[in-house]
Amino acid sequence: MRTILIYAGAAMAEIVGCFAVWAWMRQGASALWLAPGLVSLAVFAWLLTLAPSDFAGRSYAAYGGVYIAASLIWLWAVEKQRPDAWDVTGGAICLLGAAVILLAPRSV
Repeated sequence: MRTILIYAGAAMAEIVGCFAVWAWMRQGASALWLAPGLVSLAVFAWLLTLAPSDFAGRSYAAYGGVYIAASLIWLWAVEKQRPDAWDVTGGAICLLGAAVILLAPRSV
């Protein structure tokens, strides 16, 4: 459960930070959006260090699936664009891959 909360928090922090840059560069928002965006990206990086994995690459790989699913939730909740069947299918496949990476029995 702790791992899920870490990844969910990291995903939200990353999406918020990246969206701040997107809003500034693509939607003409004030450059002031960059300050909270950078803070959010720093929180994202910090949260990923809390993930219970002995290897950063494995932690980041599993996080990728969570990020994809969270991005689809953002698409729906914030951008008001409902994910289509292909989005949902792809997100489910990615979450399954993340679960395999996280939950597979390891000999080392």
